[in-house]
Amino acid sequence: MRARRTLPAVALAALLAGCASGPLTSPAPAVLPSPMPAAAPPVPELRPGVPAGYLGKALPDSLVLLPAPPARGTPAFARDQAVSRASQKLKAGPRYALASRDADLRFPHAASTFACALGVPISQQDSPRLYLLLQRSMVDAGLATYAAKDHYNRVRPFVFYKEKTCFPADEAALRTDGSYPSGHTAIGWAWALLLSELSPARADAVLARGGAFGENRLICNAHWQSDVLQGRAVAAGAVAVLHANPQFSADMAAARAEIDALRGNGVEAQDCAAEATALAVRIPGVE
Repeated sequence: MRARRTLPAVALAALLAGCASGPLTSPAPAVLPSPMPAAAPPVPELRPGVPAGYLGKALPDSLVLLPAPPARGTPAFARDQAVSRASQKLKAGPRYALASRDADLRFPHAASTFACALGVPISQQDSPRLYLLLQRSMVDAGLATYAAKDHYNRVRPFVFYKEKTCFPADEAALRTDGSYPSGHTAIGWAWALLLSELSPARADAVLARGGAFGENRLICNAHWQSDVLQGRAVAAGAVAVLHANPQFSADMAAARAEIDALRGNGVEAQDCAAEATALAVRIPGVE
């Protein structure tokens, strides 16, 4: 991380407080059968109760990775505007409700984002290493967007159009947080890449859910389409660097064992019909 920022500005800094949902070493699982992977070693903290990422200063530099965002008055910005206006036609209904839920990155809520796509529940109690993996990779993917966010300080669509978002609790913070690239999208796409690797048989569903997670930022009126597309690029860079980290590799192996044990035990995610209905709703004109 760059010296001028010791925590992510705005949303990520506030949302990380929601990670403090329990101890940072893995508790004994309630569901999984023996033998279980060894508990995770103590984890560094960004602040008391909030786990740090894996990468520290080894974050990819989004200012190097990405081009400048589309400038106002250009055809590229006109496309961003067209998608933004189309997405606001979904300001009611199941997809908007899902977008509102996806906007909340606090744990334990956020841990369940991919439960239906993965086919098993995700919780600190029953899959502690997977839960910790999601927490720590969220920090890395989110922080990796800030070199470009800080440099470009792009205005978000809800500010540009003097409108509201799907998650009013974040609006005051987001007004001063750069829109490009999308940190939410980077986090969701990083999670999708990791979970598809952990469960290849569910990769299509997991990646589709990760794509929808980013598109939901359009529906929320919090990001432009180019923010979302480049958020995925940052996520890919962060995940590539993560694979060189030994503790990340150990947590991936432990998380894979937890998923396999849950699936082998016949434990399934619940109440997925509503999510499927929401995901079937597409942004008009956006493929």
